[in-house]
Amino acid sequence: MSKYSSVLARACLVIGPLLFATSTFFWTDGRYGATGGTLVAISIPFWVYGITSLLDQMRTILPRYCATVLLLCLLGAVGGAAFGYQGFFEEVYGIDHDASLAALDQYPQQAAILLWWLGPLFPATLFALGAGLLKTRQQPPTVAILICAGAILFPLSRIPRAEWIAHIVDLLLITPFLIAAIRHRPQSSIHMRSASTA
Repeated sequence: MSKYSSVLARACLVIGPLLFATSTFFWTDGRYGATGGTLVAISIPFWVYGITSLLDQMRTILPRYCATVLLLCLLGAVGGAAFGYQGFFEEVYGIDHDASLAALDQYPQQAAILLWWLGPLFPATLFALGAGLLKTRQQPPTVAILICAGAILFPLSRIPRAEWIAHIVDLLLITPFLIAAIRHRPQSSIHMRSASTA
């Protein structure tokens, strides 16, 4: 990883969860709305880029694990962005919560795949990322544990749509990714450090 890529990865590790957390402030009756939905959709590519950089740091130790988690991350990103687009179009077309669910009932298989199956894969990715970081020690244990905790609590903050719970979980997730961004090192320096300790 070049120095530029490392700087970009650091930025994305902060921008992704920060944009996602900001979206919660635009909830209306527990719905993302146009602004919140836009922030969710935009946050996902930044977050995925940052997550990918952390997976790259672990790849030499857990190559198969990281490859699997990356695929999980990409699938979860599709589901996460879909919820953002759903919020956007609900407000654009003036659809309330009940009408939105009724519309989804007309496409049960598609809605199940896009939202209910793929959506939960993103917090699952976060948990897998935290578990991998805990095993490889590429980040402090606190970072790994906070990411895992945030991943477990994430559905609990979104399913009931309680804003104060969502804000707490958002902050819980911002913290470890901010620390990871500060401690992020280019991949080349990691290899050099591994070689020097071998």
